Amino acid sequence: MALSARMDGEDPGLGGLDDHLASCADCRAWLATASQVTRAVRVQAVEVPDLTARILAAVHTDQSQSHKARASSRRRILQIALAISAAVQLALAIPALFGGPDVHISREAASFDIALAVGFALAAWQPGRARAFVPVAFVLAGCLTITSAFDIAGGMTLFAHEVTHVAALAQAFILLALSRGSAPAATPRQRQAVTP
Repeated sequence: MALSARMDGEDPGLGGLDDHLASCADCRAWLATASQVTRAVRVQAVEVPDLTARILAAVHTDQSQSHKARASSRRRILQIALAISAAVQLALAIPALFGGPDVHISREAASFDIALAVGFALAAWQPGRARAFVPVAFVLAGCLTITSAFDIAGGMTLFAHEVTHVAALAQAFILLALSRGSAPAATPRQRQAVTP
């Protein structure tokens, strides 16, 4: 007991233990064997499961879900902004169908604006289609900017009247942003290939 207590770092409670060990071969043999067993138990490898792959996969999944949630929220904001701009464009174009300074030109411009508004509304409803409208929107915004600059310089119109064309540029950039965050719509051939 005294030798066991000493091995555990406790007070053996007996004086002269070293003198006894020097004279007792049995106690020395027991102490040597007990020391070997204790050392073997203390340095024995403990099997710890490697959870690195699971932890990294969980972190990746969490980050992926967070990224998807942010992208979905951003896409929803762009869809709403595009839908609002399409509704405003439609609301402004419909009255022009029924008159204006030059009835024929007013009706043609209104028809064009209504067609664009419907296209933008479709892109807002199905963001996968937004990519198809991006070139049209940028060409329109570019043409309106150039012709407005010429008309203002030639005194044919006022800057205050032409500043409304900034909306066309805003729509083009909204479409571009929406098209980058959405998968393109499947073509009829791609849909047919998926259908069994």
